[in-house]
Amino acid sequence: MSAVPNLPQDSILPIETSSDAIPPSQIANGALPLPPPPPSSSWEIPRSFSLLDRPADYARKLRVIVVGAGYSGIYCGIRIPERLRNVELVIYEKNKGVGGAWWENRYLGCACDVPSHSYQFSFEPNTHWSSLYAPAKEIQGYLEGVMKKYSVDRFVRLDHQVTKCRWDEKMGKWCVSVKNLQTGEMAEDTADVVISARGNLNTPKWPDIEGLESFGGEKMHSATWNERYDYSNKRIGVIGSGSSSIQIVPSLQRLPGTNVTTFVRSRTWISPSFGSQLWHQHSFDGFNIPLATREKFTSDPEYYHKFRLMVEEDGSAAHPVTVKGTEMQQGAAEVFKQHMKERLKDAPHIFNALLPSFSPGCRRLTPGPGYLEALTQPNVSFITSPITHISSSAVHTEDGQAHEIDTLVCATGFHTSTAPPFPIIGSNNLSLAQKWENRPSTYLSHSTSSFSNFFTMLGPNAAIGSGSLTMMIESIGDYIIRAIRKIQKDNIQSMSVKKEREEDFLEYVDRYFEGTVFGEECASWYKKEIGVVVEGEERRKNVVTGLWPGSTLHCLEVMRSPRWEDYEYRYIGEESDGEEEEEEDEQGLIAARSDSVVEVVQTEGGNMKRKQGVGGGDSKGKRKRVNRLAWLGNGWTRNGLDGKDLAFYLYPEFQDNPVAPRPEEKERLKIRPFSY
Repeated sequence: MSAVPNLPQDSILPIETSSDAIPPSQIANGALPLPPPPPSSSWEIPRSFSLLDRPADYARKLRVIVVGAGYSGIYCGIRIPERLRNVELVIYEKNKGVGGAWWENRYLGCACDVPSHSYQFSFEPNTHWSSLYAPAKEIQGYLEGVMKKYSVDRFVRLDHQVTKCRWDEKMGKWCVSVKNLQTGEMAEDTADVVISARGNLNTPKWPDIEGLESFGGEKMHSATWNERYDYSNKRIGVIGSGSSSIQIVPSLQRLPGTNVTTFVRSRTWISPSFGSQLWHQHSFDGFNIPLATREKFTSDPEYYHKFRLMVEEDGSAAHPVTVKGTEMQQGAAEVFKQHMKERLKDAPHIFNALLPSFSPGCRRLTPGPGYLEALTQPNVSFITSPITHISSSAVHTEDGQAHEIDTLVCATGFHTSTAPPFPIIGSNNLSLAQKWENRPSTYLSHSTSSFSNFFTMLGPNAAIGSGSLTMMIESIGDYIIRAIRKIQKDNIQSMSVKKEREEDFLEYVDRYFEGTVFGEECASWYKKEIGVVVEGEERRKNVVTGLWPGSTLHCLEVMRSPRWEDYEYRYIGEESDGEEEEEEDEQGLIAARSDSVVEVVQTEGGNMKRKQGVGGGDSKGKRKRVNRLAWLGNGWTRNGLDGKDLAFYLYPEFQDNPVAPRPEEKERLKIRPFSY
């Protein structure tokens, strides 16, 4: 209701006028009666406060640094200029080109292991993918094209490696050291916000094997592939049985004159091709997409849109296979077993050596086109005996064999769910490496307590077991951009997630994965062994640190609306006296910001106050601690459980497409600026 209703003029004129009343003509000229003086007990406006001479939708100048120019960094380079104003953005990329893992990984056979049409930005569909599993070079080309289309390259600094980030509490800024890899020069930069967009699969992990350094032949990690080396007519050893090895082995096996020895340390499931029923339905030629089909995708947008929906829905519909007890999960093991058995019918000893006892999905599922067939070829040796050491020309195994090789390929993965290889120093001189030494801890995968104005994309617990990874990247990026806008709009100097909310998320993560196949015993980059204390005794325990605790749709819903009450803030101009802040809760109690067990006590004057308690329990006068992220539920959304609208984000009414070539030219946001 309006404070001044739109009433006829004669209805608002007084019927009787007192002697001290102000005539309407003077009111119109600004002469208003002064209010009576307030009683002495009334609250007085502090004289130190003055109105900020700026509009409510003001955009304070900020500087944002993004580390990495892969999928996550490029997304930031599109959405930040689109939605935020008065923000200086720079994206530091250590490589000579964009694409992140798709720039670095160039090994033979390197390709996407999920359907290509699900591995693209929602707003930038590609009708020209040549294969069901697009090769790495094609994916890197797609990302470079997106970067140029939306002018992200104006923010990207190639050959610039971030070597250190340090939070300056007094300034409320990050001090960032950057090395120009072309010139070797060091530079110091500052930022109000830092976003780590390095991804999980970034730092190569070499095997810890005695004598590795003594090998005299050509040696490489799958992520540092030597493209100039001639692999033909070579004896090649491949260590590992993960997704990289599964792609490398058949590619090397097909080269002329090669002899490949693959050292397999772990059992693994080789799944049927994801989305294979769709390819049969569209009469694709194996894994290749016919040119005629690609041309139809381009000329008939509605046809392509329906195809995309089928691919996306197929991916999200697979989520039940990761949850124990579901019909899909119970049937998957038998289907996968028969699939592997048929492809290895001529090599039953390999089938028996590979077949796992754990459920499909405990380790990353990989379709591996041609892998099982390659293992049966005469120029491939399949070795399961553990490696004892490596000499100058051979790999030695526990069975006493020396496997002579010319070339050694270590397809042994990456250091995952760990701090970046450069120091990141937060509040109280705490480094991220120290904080994550035992276990990486975050809030909703993107925020870490004691690290103000610092966000991570595809950090710990951010990958997905089924569904669209790129949609998770987009939703987490959107969340971070809302947080930046809040910092900017609300005059916030530092924003840091509460430690208690971080602990709540870890508790939720562990409980969720207990009911999934990921909680079973298997070797996987999803997991990390940590030390825990149980009844005073230290034990080792595997926890899932790589995956989001739920479906893709669940992640999208969780990121949809930030809970700002889960953060602590310090505002510009605000000084701390060093004492613990207190705030009044909804019941009128004074509540310390710590959320561990608290006790309600009565202070002098009858006021109620909560103080830190000791131990737990529900005894009289104590308030039991609850997990305030219980609202995350069971890892599903309602539609996910019902199996409907599994790719709603591709519906036209849910699309929010950026404008090319300058996303900031979107007319709607010129009329009404973006807010959180």
